[in-house]
Amino acid sequence: METEQIEEYVEQGRELVLTHGLRIVIALIVLLIGLRIIKSVTKMVGRAMEKRNVDVSLRPFLTSVVSVLLKVALVISVISMIGIETTSFIAVLGAAGFALGLALSGTLQNFAGGVIILILKPFKVGDFIDAQGHMGTVKMIQIFSTILKTPDNKTVIIPNGPLSTGSLTNFSTEPQRRVDMEFGIGYTDDIDKAKSILNRLISEDERVLSDPAPQVVLSELADSSVNFKVRVWANSGDYWGIYFDFQEKVKKAFDKEGVGIPFPQMDVHVHNN
Repeated sequence: METEQIEEYVEQGRELVLTHGLRIVIALIVLLIGLRIIKSVTKMVGRAMEKRNVDVSLRPFLTSVVSVLLKVALVISVISMIGIETTSFIAVLGAAGFALGLALSGTLQNFAGGVIILILKPFKVGDFIDAQGHMGTVKMIQIFSTILKTPDNKTVIIPNGPLSTGSLTNFSTEPQRRVDMEFGIGYTDDIDKAKSILNRLISEDERVLSDPAPQVVLSELADSSVNFKVRVWANSGDYWGIYFDFQEKVKKAFDKEGVGIPFPQMDVHVHNN
């Protein structure tokens, strides 16, 4: 009885090999050849993007997407060659993808935000931006998050979802920026003299651009000071240098020329009954 069962199993195995063995061998050959072709196609896509000067941060993402899509199509084709129904397989795969999407909704939002950032490019690596309450230089744009380096050398990781949908200020987009400053003098000081000092300091600084022309205007008669607005244009890289240097230059020049810089004061009058 046992011998008959063994012979029966051997016969079933032989029939299975004769029926599906050739398909399996062909499917494995197709899989190996397909993987090599996909590798070559991915390299070709990478070279094509390099020739077209596609952004460096976008190339790895696009090549990986192409590779994954081609591999999924290859696996489905190989499965159908073996004789497995791909309709049910695709249905199960779709249901699993839907469930996974619900579980990872926040992650997928960041993924979509990363795609938008890489395609629309509101900023690039090296730009100085202000977004989501943080200011810093963009060090890396990843598919799920963007990494900033703050001026005081802290690393900030911002998820790409809110970064792609929220407001953002890019300070590096334009090659030139306007430096806005305000300086106050006392009500008893000479307005024309103060204005002349400010214009002289501007003309002496080679970093200040002549076009657009600098502006020095009396902007406000405040509670304890007469305020001047100083607006000068400069290359973006000189912005903070000019701003901080002028704070020191104006104070020293006003002190030397006898122009007072007032500070808030309060007069208290005491009445004795």
